[in-house]
Amino acid sequence: MTERNRNDHHTDAAAHDDARPLSVSARMGRLQFHHSGKFRILQFADIQDGPKVAKDTIRLIEAACDAARPDLVVFTGNQIAGYDPAFAATFRKRRWTPAKLGDLSATRASVRAMVESFTAPLVARGIPFAVTYGNHDFQCGLSNDDLDAIYRTIPGCLNPAPPADGDGAAASDADDDRPSTAVIASDDAPGTSSAMPSGPSADVPSGSDDASAGIPGPVVPTPVAVPGSGLPDQRVYPCTAGTFALPVMDVDHAGNVLTIAVADSGDYSEEGGYGKPTARTMAFLRRVQTLTGARFLTFQHMPVPQFYDLLKPVEPTAPGAIQGYRAYESQYYALDQERTEPGSYLGEGVSCPDFDGGEFAALRDAGCFGIVAGHDHRNGFVGTVDGMMLVATPTCGFGSYGPAAENRAARLFEFDIRHPHEPRTQLLDYGELVGKPSSRKAYAYDIAAVKSDTEGRNLLHRKTVWQRIVAFFTSIFSH
Repeated sequence: MTERNRNDHHTDAAAHDDARPLSVSARMGRLQFHHSGKFRILQFADIQDGPKVAKDTIRLIEAACDAARPDLVVFTGNQIAGYDPAFAATFRKRRWTPAKLGDLSATRASVRAMVESFTAPLVARGIPFAVTYGNHDFQCGLSNDDLDAIYRTIPGCLNPAPPADGDGAAASDADDDRPSTAVIASDDAPGTSSAMPSGPSADVPSGSDDASAGIPGPVVPTPVAVPGSGLPDQRVYPCTAGTFALPVMDVDHAGNVLTIAVADSGDYSEEGGYGKPTARTMAFLRRVQTLTGARFLTFQHMPVPQFYDLLKPVEPTAPGAIQGYRAYESQYYALDQERTEPGSYLGEGVSCPDFDGGEFAALRDAGCFGIVAGHDHRNGFVGTVDGMMLVATPTCGFGSYGPAAENRAARLFEFDIRHPHEPRTQLLDYGELVGKPSSRKAYAYDIAAVKSDTEGRNLLHRKTVWQRIVAFFTSIFSH
């Protein structure tokens, strides 16, 4: 709430209404379904900018929040372009490479100012938010734990402080390489899964017990309150920086009917290509449904190899053919229209890990009903594989590559209490919400397949341009 709104709150009833949080859940003090039976999440993927966030990115965040009126916003990683020249003094290409000995305090100040700039629209509107990380955030020189501490200073942030591990220290994914006496019990973890459904296979059991494998896991997390979130009655299940679970209650507070799992999906693999979630993260995700009592939707940065199951192999000369990425580069692909929703589009090869580390199978077996990812700036599609909803969301940022500027977007999810595990989703494009971008600096790739009725839905119930024109002339000739 802004200072201006605080002052107006004491003047008249209209100003009082303006001062109320835009998020209905924020008004209720917890994440829960409204009396209308709805619950809304707004996803922002890949802001991926330097300290001075593009004005058009901020405009999109503002407009999407006003249009969608979400209960919760989720940032799915690569908020920070860690390779930006502003971070050159502390740049770290990979987590396992030596960090440059620059002034981390200067980097921390720049990152803090950046985070404050793109979360300001949420703070002003009273919208709580959750954050996870991608493959570029840490490259600025700050670890995900450092970044998490910065986000937690922002009003509305639901990221919990990591719980203490068995040794009394704050749990961190970096601890996965050291011995630990605190291991998750495995009585409800799924057994080793069957063969992977897609992608080059790796000798990694998808549902293996971390304890039997000698891999450290966190203690069973205790739900905690996050005072700075503005949701006094909300409880969060913590794991590590960027990994936690948010239960969502039904209308009558009788119990949880939905869980939002936020997961750090990793960054790079020392063997090459992209990485995967750590053993600690996977151990936690396998227990989410047991902890909260409700099935869950996972928001993370990296897509999994099963996203390729929504595509079909085509000839390189076929219309819209896109070359696969790394392990899939020998083949060209197009969207499988029978497995994806109308309005979906493919603008680049799915940049997933080279090998299937078993995340998809483990989550499916643990009560997850879908995986929502960003990372691929030019992809915007939704489909179903083996009963799991898979969602690719394009960039919302104007500081790096992506689709045509007008098609940079946020993604809205609307859940219905009658079927809470079958959300509807829609891309909210910059062109539709704001209009013409103020700058053409963002380098773009026009995608002809992008439709104005993205994914065939209008969750905002806004009139199209044609509908507004018809309504205008109807009003003239009706008098």
